Amino acid sequence: MQDYSSTVTAKVTPEQAFERISRVADWWTKGFTGAAQKVGDAFTVRFGVTFVDFKISEVVPGKKVVWHVTDCNLHWISDKKEWRGTSVVWEASPDNGATQVKMTHIGLIPAVECYDNCKGGWDFFIRESLSKLLTENRGLPDQRPR
Repeated sequence: MQDYSSTVTAKVTPEQAFERISRVADWWTKGFTGAAQKVGDAFTVRFGVTFVDFKISEVVPGKKVVWHVTDCNLHWISDKKEWRGTSVVWEASPDNGATQVKMTHIGLIPAVECYDNCKGGWDFFIRESLSKLLTENRGLPDQRPR
């Protein structure tokens, strides 16, 4: 099965891209707590009663960062823990004077219940909000309070 993946390109360095990705509250949700910069950092994103807890399990400076899902509550589906054990992998590579950022959510495959809804969310937050943060240093995060 094919894991969800999305790619954006921006005229930033890989280091700038990862610094902006780590500013989760600036592109994903204002309901962010914790830290997202180095191995061992843990953070939570909240969208109302929905939450996802992450731990950074790998960092290769300027090339790759892996966020591992340690817990979650996807309140709108029957298996509320569907993301637990999945990983979000960020990879950066040079692309003609710019940086290509590829995000793959390993375990988010078409066979799982939240795929369509989660794909729509990721499509917006990666292709629109993160892309805007990378290019304009201002994203479009979900505005719900923590």
